[in-house]
Amino acid sequence: MDNKELLRIAMEQSAEDMGCTAEDFLKRENVLVPLRLGKGARKYLEEPIVASFVSYGNNVVAAAAGEAAEIAAEYMGQGAFYRLFETPRIHWLGRRLAEIDAGICFMAEYFLPDVENLRPAPRGVDLRVLEQPDFRDLYRPEWSNALCKERRHLDVLGVGAYDGGRLVGLAGCSADCDLMWQIGVDVLPEYRRRGIASALTGALAGEIMRRGKAPFYCCAWSNIPSARNALASGFRPAWVEMTVKPRAVIDEMNRI
Repeated sequence: MDNKELLRIAMEQSAEDMGCTAEDFLKRENVLVPLRLGKGARKYLEEPIVASFVSYGNNVVAAAAGEAAEIAAEYMGQGAFYRLFETPRIHWLGRRLAEIDAGICFMAEYFLPDVENLRPAPRGVDLRVLEQPDFRDLYRPEWSNALCKERRHLDVLGVGAYDGGRLVGLAGCSADCDLMWQIGVDVLPEYRRRGIASALTGALAGEIMRRGKAPFYCCAWSNIPSARNALASGFRPAWVEMTVKPRAVIDEMNRI
């Protein structure tokens, strides 16, 4: 599996998540389609979704439902595609979405591995491949990024870092869709800044690809440590997403 194939798989998955085609992400003009979650959409994408905006660096593809489609069309006519994710344009979009009781809910950057530059393990770190049965006793707060208790059936593979017999770092992946598995990683505080997180991330990416799947990594734009780990482990930015949900859903999230 090479970098071109990984990018193709990611674009095809984004198309399934939105209701467009993979070729739409390669066009030079922006594209607007009716929002449709396909049967193979990522499992953590929960409706209701009002609109989704995705860019792989060529244009913006938007999928929108109902009244949001008109707002999305006007939004995408406001200058160069990359400026649509900058704060002034986002403020404009937020004001217009408020008119239909919706708002911007999620913004994230996604990474794919550069298969020629995955990070090797540092000396003195014992890395071990873990399978689903090995996770049984690991659903604890210190491993909450690597594993998801609420969707434990999707946690399919991991790599642990050990100091002696002690687990000090863990990368796990979730089978979020048929061909793409998402990586999350945790390292105990006293073992951070030693290259363990990047070694775990790179090692798990390699294991995922050996199983014929495409690894991907996601973080909020403001999560600098996580973005640095992605880059240090051999991943590169691939696409960005912005998701719009009803205001009631966003308000409920803020009450938690």
